Amino acid sequence: MTTPIQTPEIAPQPSAAVIAPRHRRRSRRPSGTLVAGLALVGLFAAAALLAPWLAPADPTALLLERRLEPPSPGHPLGFDELGRDVLSRLLFGARASLAVALAVVGLAATLGTALGAVAGYRGGRVDGALMRATDVFLAFPGILLAIALVAVLGPGLGHVVLALVAFGWVDYARLARGQVLQVREADYVAAARVAGVRGPAIVWRHVLPNVLPTLLVQASLGMAGAILAESALSFLGLGLRPPTPSWGGMIDAGRGHLVDAPHLAVFPGLALFAVVLGLNLLADGLGDRLGRAAPRSHADPKRAL
Repeated sequence: MTTPIQTPEIAPQPSAAVIAPRHRRRSRRPSGTLVAGLALVGLFAAAALLAPWLAPADPTALLLERRLEPPSPGHPLGFDELGRDVLSRLLFGARASLAVALAVVGLAATLGTALGAVAGYRGGRVDGALMRATDVFLAFPGILLAIALVAVLGPGLGHVVLALVAFGWVDYARLARGQVLQVREADYVAAARVAGVRGPAIVWRHVLPNVLPTLLVQASLGMAGAILAESALSFLGLGLRPPTPSWGGMIDAGRGHLVDAPHLAVFPGLALFAVVLGLNLLADGLGDRLGRAAPRSHADPKRAL
């Protein structure tokens, strides 16, 4: 009597559908939002820096016989009501907007970050006093405060920067304080305290480097707000003094010729729209790239920063 041959049991192999998927590496390629923002901001910065070489004419030269002349091959954006080349004034106006934005954001971010870091790290009465001061500034509409300051001080580049910094530091202070409150409880900060490192050194070496990515996103939005605020002040006649080109001043001068010469207001308005859009896209792209939540409020001329 023959015994049946026993075949070894083979464990069933899992199908491809039940195999756990491998973790895919996050792509390091920049997002389309970041690329678009960098392209628009880079174009704006290049136009501002190369304005003396790109401008086809002197932005303050008067050619009254060519006033309100429409765009032509030699002058792609035409002439304004005083016979000045619109493209040249647009390029030099970009230099003024860039200078105001960099100055305002640099000063406001430095002041606000320093105060916010001190308030968040020290806590107690220091934190309470500094935060009550920020609440006082937040009680006033930013653009109205800027208008009041410039009206008292007089038009001019320096006065515009001072007026915008006077309330622009508040957003950076509150943001820095909130971030420092989270970082100061980290283990490496506690280890630095145990090692005998003093408070200012801890804030400078260990706390601020972890806060800077968020502040960088806020700075991008702050530049857009500063450009909008400077244009609003120039539109009201409280910005840069003529004949210095300013996009807000150009829009103000062109609003009286919307029927016979619409290019006077359309081109500065499009330039302002493109720059603010680029800075907002840059802020959103940086927020996604750095893995931190970007501030949700985009550039608002009422807050200016």
